[in-house]
Amino acid sequence: MRPEYGETWVYESIIGALPGVDISRGAAIAIQLAVFETAVLALAWYYDLWNAAVAGTAAVVVAAVGSVEMLRISRAARAPPSPEPYRRLLFGSSVEVVLAVLAFVALVTHLFVFDPGAGGSLVETLFGPEPPILVVYLTLLILWDLCYRIGTGWWTAVVALWRSGRYRFDADAVDTLRRADAETLGFAAVQLLLVPFVVDYPVLLAALVGHVLAVAVVVALSLTLLTLRER
Repeated sequence: MRPEYGETWVYESIIGALPGVDISRGAAIAIQLAVFETAVLALAWYYDLWNAAVAGTAAVVVAAVGSVEMLRISRAARAPPSPEPYRRLLFGSSVEVVLAVLAFVALVTHLFVFDPGAGGSLVETLFGPEPPILVVYLTLLILWDLCYRIGTGWWTAVVALWRSGRYRFDADAVDTLRRADAETLGFAAVQLLLVPFVVDYPVLLAALVGHVLAVAVVVALSLTLLTLRER
């Protein structure tokens, strides 16, 4: 059975609410990956932007991995005896969307205002001095998709720490929740695939690596509390 609304990510709710559409979550991820990657390669071919296509492909892959991890985390988080307040906070608050919006606005501001003003531009490096409109549109769409999944990963880590400090679980539940936390950490680590593309941009590099390290610390604390407070 599909989970009820209020116990799903916004991403899952949109898929489930589309009229006349009844596809599995796995199929939705495959379609997401195929559509974005086809668009990246088509525009790279049309505008001869093959260097940018490498960065675009990396971003698409990271976003797709994020979708997979979201589904794996959600299955573990919904497994009994998961506390209802934990599920409500994780899925029903939509805080991950707020975090994604903040991250996306900060990223766009950096790319189009701060970066050029500092004497360098990642956008110009990838797309040239006059980026094609369609390329910019697709780039922003992929970056939003990526920011949403990164925001979800961060919120998942924070809620996991709250859960581990608030509740005590038996050995079976600890094993299930430990897997959910490990998936959160795994997705954060996958984001390091983007490091080669921002290594010459200190602010972006610090934000990316700092985010991954912060998630790792929070998840490590959650895992520690799960173990220490096991019933």
